[in-house]
Amino acid sequence: MKSIEYIDDFSSWAEEFEFFITVDIRFSETDMYGHMNNVSPFIYFEEARIAYLRSLGLFNDFSNKKEGIIVADLQCNYLKQLFFGDQVNVHVKTKEVGNSSFDVHYMVTKGEFDVVLTARGRLVYIDANLGKSKPLTENMKEKLLGKPLLRHK
Repeated sequence: MKSIEYIDDFSSWAEEFEFFITVDIRFSETDMYGHMNNVSPFIYFEEARIAYLRSLGLFNDFSNKKEGIIVADLQCNYLKQLFFGDQVNVHVKTKEVGNSSFDVHYMVTKGEFDVVLTARGRLVYIDANLGKSKPLTENMKEKLLGKPLLRHK
């Protein structure tokens, strides 16, 4: 496997994932050859990220317009092709927690743990009225560093 800058040891990195959701590659997410469009993984990451944050009790359902968690950056490494009809598991974990932001990592697998995509992103906790970051609470940090409440399939 090619070297990926945010992964030091692939085996131990992959073993740390406990949470995942299953996603089917839809026709609308492919090109005329049935090959998955390169922007589609970002939709899967969003879906998995929301489910993961919900499992931790951290997802803002948009009823609270004063604060929220937003994506600051997101990158994806494409390791193998995906096609219409493929079913994948999108794994999510917290990798690092800072003062007002945290890194999440993603691993997308197909079949018997065939890794097809890896990704990472930085999320920031914000004061929506000011449009600026705000410190994560100790409770939020504990949840992010703990284990997800349930495993999705």
